[in-house]
Amino acid sequence: MTLFQFDFLSFGLKDVVDILIVGFIIYQILKLVRGTRSAQIVIGLTLIAGLASVAFWFQLEGLTWMFSILAPFGLIVLVVVFQPELRGVLAQMGQNRFLRRFFTVQQRKTIEEVTRAVLRLSELNYGGLIVMERNTGLRNFAESGKAINAELSSELLVTLFTPYTPLHDGAVIVSGDHITAAATSLPLTTNMRYRKLFGMRHKAAIGVSEVSDAVVVVVSEETSQVSIAFNGLLYTDIQKSEFRDKLTEFMGK
Repeated sequence: MTLFQFDFLSFGLKDVVDILIVGFIIYQILKLVRGTRSAQIVIGLTLIAGLASVAFWFQLEGLTWMFSILAPFGLIVLVVVFQPELRGVLAQMGQNRFLRRFFTVQQRKTIEEVTRAVLRLSELNYGGLIVMERNTGLRNFAESGKAINAELSSELLVTLFTPYTPLHDGAVIVSGDHITAAATSLPLTTNMRYRKLFGMRHKAAIGVSEVSDAVVVVVSEETSQVSIAFNGLLYTDIQKSEFRDKLTEFMGK
């Protein structure tokens, strides 16, 4: 579908879509690197690209030859330089609700690892507070603790909550199949229904579930009981034999 035509140039709906997509990609790249050291690199790359365009336009053979030699290595250099930013983009894509439907295997692994850790913590009488991120980002809470960014495993979760270790106090935040942070601080619930009945871990679990859609698992250090907080409510007296199914149910809501 041609919108207008000037001499030998034509501009159609396909071109509009093409320009919008390219513009969106450039906008997201600029948004991603804004305020970081990568912004300076982007400026440098832009200048190099401009110089290359001038070389090809005016047929400067020396510069054209140099850029043609360096071009094949450009993609590798970009991947290495922008590795942290690329990981951030892929992580954000993974949090997309539509794309999450394709990652049920990953979710099952996450539920299995958390279940094993929770049952082990209960067996050892260790307290635990695990926040499982869903659609609402928990970056502001993660920044209050210690960044971990490690692959999720039940052994690592149990180690983090082992008493008298540096990171055992506070909450662990799980995003996808990774532990993003430990020893984080969470808001306490102001619901009078819970303020006098439970300890700090339970209040924090309810509090963060009030301001996000996270599923929060609590292991009581005093009673070894396992509870789940979701949507501002605390579900207690969960049988250990039923915990995996309950966790799967809440993560699927």
